[in-house]
Amino acid sequence: MELTETLKKFIDDGGDWERKQTSVAGVSIIRLPAMKNRPASLAIDVNPVGENGLPMKKKGIMIMNAAELAAFRAIFNNDKMDGLAAALEEILPERKTSVKTRKPDVVQL
Repeated sequence: MELTETLKKFIDDGGDWERKQTSVAGVSIIRLPAMKNRPASLAIDVNPVGENGLPMKKKGIMIMNAAELAAFRAIFNNDKMDGLAAALEEILPERKTSVKTRKPDVVQL
């Protein structure tokens, strides 16, 4: 099944807030429920996975369109972000990681 067909089927048949993993680690698709002024829609959820295969954060970044993706790319590619992350690592203690693993249903991209 082609990607666009798979996404159309998911938006039509998926449950509200249902999440489908993709073939890209850390990227999933979420079905957003219909609201009073808009129909149900889909969003890309980006949440990197650790070595154990589990998400690194409790919530990821939700991306609704190509413009949002471009805006996040510009921010993440800013050299000042590397300096900020390094400074945070210097002053914050190291965090423990979980050892659980899982293998979800995957949408091929």
